Amino acid sequence: MELVFLAILFLLMMYALGSGYPVAFALPGSAIVTIVLAGLTGLVIEGDSSAYFIQDGPIEWLTAGVTNFRGIYWEVERDTLIAIPLFIFMGIMLQRSKIAEDLLVTMAQLFGPIPGGLGISVVFVGGLLAATTGIVGATVVAMGLISLPAMLRNNYSQSLATGTICASGTLGQIIPPSIVLIILADQLASAADQAATMRKDLYKQATGQFSMPSEFNIISTSAGDMFLGAFLPGIILVALYMAYILIAALIRPKIAPAVPYDGKLLEKSFLLKVTLALFPPLLLIFLVLGSIIAGIATVNQAGAIGAIGAMLMAGYKLHEGTRKAFYPAILTIASLLLIWLISANFNLNIKTISESADWFGLAIVTVAVTGLLTGIAWSGWRAYTIEETLTEVMKETAKTTSLVFIILLGAAMLTSAFRGFGGEEVVKHFLSSLPGGFWAQFIVVMLVIFLLGFFLDFIEIAVVVVPIVAPILLADPSANITAVWLGVMIGLNIQTSFLTPPFGFALFYLRGVASKAVKTIEMYKGVIPFIALQIVGLSIVGFNPGLVNYLPTKTFLTSETAPPPKNPRLQLCLEDYLFDFYANNEIAYNAELDRLKGADLSVLPPAKQQALALNIQTAGMVFDLVADIKNAKLVMADAAISYAPVHTEVRAIERGIRQGEAEIKQLQRELRATDRVSKRNKIQSRIAALKNDIASQRKLIPSSWQNTNRDFKKLTAQLNASRVKLRRQSDQAYADIRLLMTSLETEAELTAIGETLRQIRADMAAAPPADLLRRVKTSYADLGKIPDVSDAVKALSDARSVLNDPSPNRQEATVMLDATLAIIDRELAWRSAAKTTLYTELLAFESFARSNLGLREQDRLTPEQVDIITPCLAQHRNLTLQF
Repeated sequence: MELVFLAILFLLMMYALGSGYPVAFALPGSAIVTIVLAGLTGLVIEGDSSAYFIQDGPIEWLTAGVTNFRGIYWEVERDTLIAIPLFIFMGIMLQRSKIAEDLLVTMAQLFGPIPGGLGISVVFVGGLLAATTGIVGATVVAMGLISLPAMLRNNYSQSLATGTICASGTLGQIIPPSIVLIILADQLASAADQAATMRKDLYKQATGQFSMPSEFNIISTSAGDMFLGAFLPGIILVALYMAYILIAALIRPKIAPAVPYDGKLLEKSFLLKVTLALFPPLLLIFLVLGSIIAGIATVNQAGAIGAIGAMLMAGYKLHEGTRKAFYPAILTIASLLLIWLISANFNLNIKTISESADWFGLAIVTVAVTGLLTGIAWSGWRAYTIEETLTEVMKETAKTTSLVFIILLGAAMLTSAFRGFGGEEVVKHFLSSLPGGFWAQFIVVMLVIFLLGFFLDFIEIAVVVVPIVAPILLADPSANITAVWLGVMIGLNIQTSFLTPPFGFALFYLRGVASKAVKTIEMYKGVIPFIALQIVGLSIVGFNPGLVNYLPTKTFLTSETAPPPKNPRLQLCLEDYLFDFYANNEIAYNAELDRLKGADLSVLPPAKQQALALNIQTAGMVFDLVADIKNAKLVMADAAISYAPVHTEVRAIERGIRQGEAEIKQLQRELRATDRVSKRNKIQSRIAALKNDIASQRKLIPSSWQNTNRDFKKLTAQLNASRVKLRRQSDQAYADIRLLMTSLETEAELTAIGETLRQIRADMAAAPPADLLRRVKTSYADLGKIPDVSDAVKALSDARSVLNDPSPNRQEATVMLDATLAIIDRELAWRSAAKTTLYTELLAFESFARSNLGLREQDRLTPEQVDIITPCLAQHRNLTLQF
């Protein structure tokens, strides 16, 4: 019966949406009606209102949606959605200030003389507006009012003209900043958490180990990552659209003729016009996206920058033609430059200011901040007083933001009802039973999303479909996809929902402003090539995940919080990098090592001589250890040829067995909860059938599976052991050499500490105990910073303890100081000798080995290493055989 109510839920939702009922109420309304109906039906037929839910009852599932929404979106840490009203405000403000109109007219004049130039200009402006406004309706309407008449007047084909405008308007869904990307990031962050739990359970079931290696974890996403990931795919779409229009115009000149410009393209007045039309939007794009890419601002902060920037642009645009039009913008920019200049040259932290010059800098920056606020307020006042622009923008922002959040709340309730009737398990069972593994599942999901785009808006798809299917796709180790790649693929797919007839919203927007001479069927014909181009773009991104993952990965590796090279996620790519280095630099490496071997080690204490000799020997074993790993990988690759098909077959059987066992547990719970004989007999019959089916499936597992699996695990363990051995020995050899160098480099500091302690000893008889204790504590702290003097630290600690006594024994403290000084003198003797004879060879080898043998011991990767490792990390690795 749960499946019956699941079907009722779906049909009710589709009917409500298809009948034009507001989405914000269609989603929760369908959930509430279906839950209440299931509860009443269970109460009438079974005498139990919870009979037709997988667990709990109607009251729990009615409240679950709101509780889930509150738990997710009211957490202080979950602030992703704050960016939505900021970017909406930015987009509406730019649209109301007619900046889009200027762009369209100017770019049409610039590109017009090229075949298909008007169409190319529409795509170019569509890409710019997508990166500044991201609002499809506003962009399509603006281009439909301005560009469509011009294109038709210049004999452009109706289908090409309307298709170009519709497709260009939808670029705002994938080119950041985009509302759909923010919503997808929020949904995928939750999905990634669920998928991580599912993958850990899968690893436990497959290997019997409770702890899954961290390098197998799922890589989640954020709004910033989504923006970065969607940037290159968005550019690819723009390039595809432009290439299509240009090629179509060259092949069939009549459908997109060139339009000559009446004036001269290189005239100063025209070039100034192009600059004034292009520079402000480009600057805003740079500030918003550049601040995110550079790690200077979060998405929310970038949204605030965009909102203020849009208001500044509106401030001069609404006052265009007057002498004072640019005054607020000039004041704001000048203030920002002054703040940057002062902050770069003065200490502005009030708590730590000690010089009068810094107080002067603080006074100047206060004036600059006042100027900044004045410029912003001035622009805001202009927007408020001229045509009530600011008031209207705020109203539209509030309406659009409320719509988004009400739909999110309704979707949370709908998803809750879907899970209450076991829909999530149905989808999981359906996808996991598909032949072809992950890619079959992925293609089916993308096809469903594409078809839903004919009927549903992007928000409904993002908040209803994604939470259901994303955890299943992310948890699959065979593709090991990142959440940002999945999000961008879904975003590209959802973009087609604005173009696909009959309910493509971009078509509706353009139909509303196009003249009656433009036939609707021509609009439908016009968007078909662009839908095909979107599918081509989707395929390009699907087969090249690096296009999505590259920028987020590089930003991750170059940010202030970049992971150290020992981070588990980096190890396999670091291994490839190091193996390539060793293969190409073996002679140079051995030459540096031989130079160190030939150094005079006799100046070192015996223990340190032996340790350094051992480290040199270990460093020389690197090539043998690398060869061991390569051989282990070859053996494992050969074994995987025969093991992989058996592994895939057995894991598929085991998934079926687990699904049957889960259903048996659910049926057993239902059996304990009911007293009706007919229902108990029905449940018991189903349990018996499932047990027979499970027994049959167990017989399908090859008898040799246990031995085959055990042998392959041994090969995996040998490979992992070889890797661990190389990493540990490399780390230890380099770290010990680096520690010895640091010991020699701190000779001067150790000498100064010794002199201080000698002065303390000289003052031991006459100085006050409190003064002696203070000075000893200071020396103790300084000595603790010197490497490899633990014996001296211990002796000085004893002296400090004696002096800390209420009645200190000065003689005993003197003995302790003498012991400390003796150790320091002994250390200085060999350090001084080694500094002059051995240090040069140590420094030469350490400098060479820092980027190879000692790479994992560094704090972070160098920019050059990041450039090499990022493409590797941006690819997806198949982890199937590890599960």
